[in-house]
Amino acid sequence: MAAEQRRVPTLFSRGSWPEASRIADILRKETIGGALLLIGAVVALIWANSPWSDSYESLRNFKVGPSALHLDLSLATWAADGLLAIFFFVAGLELKREFVAGDLRTPQRAVVPIAAAAGGVLVPALLFLVINLQSGGALRGWAIPTATDIAFALAVLAVVGRFLPNALRTFLLTLAVVDDLLAIVIIALFYTAHLSVGPLLLALIPLGLFTVLVQRRVRSWWLLLPLAAAAWTLVHASGVHATVAGVLLGFAVPVLRSQKAGGPDAGPGLAEHFEHRFRPLSSAVAVPVFAFFAAGVAIVGSDSGLGAAFSDPVAIGIVVGLVVGKPIGITLATWLVARFTRARLDPDLKWVDVVGLAALGGLGFTVSLLIGELAFGAGSDRDEHVKLAVLCGSLLSALIAAVILRLRNRTHRLVHEAETADLDHDGIPDVYTTDADDR
Repeated sequence: MAAEQRRVPTLFSRGSWPEASRIADILRKETIGGALLLIGAVVALIWANSPWSDSYESLRNFKVGPSALHLDLSLATWAADGLLAIFFFVAGLELKREFVAGDLRTPQRAVVPIAAAAGGVLVPALLFLVINLQSGGALRGWAIPTATDIAFALAVLAVVGRFLPNALRTFLLTLAVVDDLLAIVIIALFYTAHLSVGPLLLALIPLGLFTVLVQRRVRSWWLLLPLAAAAWTLVHASGVHATVAGVLLGFAVPVLRSQKAGGPDAGPGLAEHFEHRFRPLSSAVAVPVFAFFAAGVAIVGSDSGLGAAFSDPVAIGIVVGLVVGKPIGITLATWLVARFTRARLDPDLKWVDVVGLAALGGLGFTVSLLIGELAFGAGSDRDEHVKLAVLCGSLLSALIAAVILRLRNRTHRLVHEAETADLDHDGIPDVYTTDADDR
């Protein structure tokens, strides 16, 4: 009977100690990135609403780059197309690492964040479509409230839920990364206005060479960076959003040290090496700079501002999608997985923890702003409404999550203190070695 009970699947069970340590390291870096993201957004908002707002717009629209390659782009476009490619490259590395060598390499663990991410995309999109059914061209923005901002969500989690179990932290990180992958697929399929097949096919050449080199464990930057830049340039010229190149390059990098080893114990491969190199660049530079160029919007004004924005059903649909649709979609999908697999929550958790974490999914800052620009055009009136709606929706989601998770924080702190008090001579909490013995 006891053996039969142990076979019951458990949602958010504790993972391995190496994976918990790795996730903790990622969370620290993303938390710093989230703080810088907020600083960039706040500076942009202050500047855009100051008497010097014209200089902010001039900076955003300042063009730089080789015109011969059609890369004479504004600084705002370079941030959205170029810097965010680095962000998505790291996301691709992280996702591949999780499913090849992380705790999510087993289907039982992987199905939960995948289903939750899918639910967190589907429900907000449906709510947006229902609200905007009579609005014609507004339907183009259906994907705006489907994204979760990794840096923003993890920064809030670090402040209000620092004692949340590692399994839920891993869940949030993986959900956000899968969410970003779904966003890239949506961008490639639904927000590619003009497709040039020639450059897209040519992009396969540098991408293929890059893949061959990294599969041979080549780390020489003077070989890899030009190939990555060529792939990005050709994808950009094809009409497909250039950030797609970042994800494809990330997926090409091997996770394990040796293919012959064929298992997660083979040691770290190039994916982890590149992640250590590029994650600080992504979280501390790429995302904050994009936030600075994307978040500057006038909050007050006769033809713009909050009043004009929330008379637009697009803005209402975005806020409802982020604040209501995201937590419902993520929680419902997770519950359905538990219902149909007969799984139970880890004994240390309650469903309110899942709801609080799902509310963090409504922080849709970076990718939501990107999709808004693609849907309605950067600088358009509706794009301004999108920015205000994303800011308001993300702020409301953060406040709701903060209330829920702070209420649960004391309970999780007591559990955390009890676990970390039991350390072996190797510095690993006993609970991890005990779980490993049970398995």
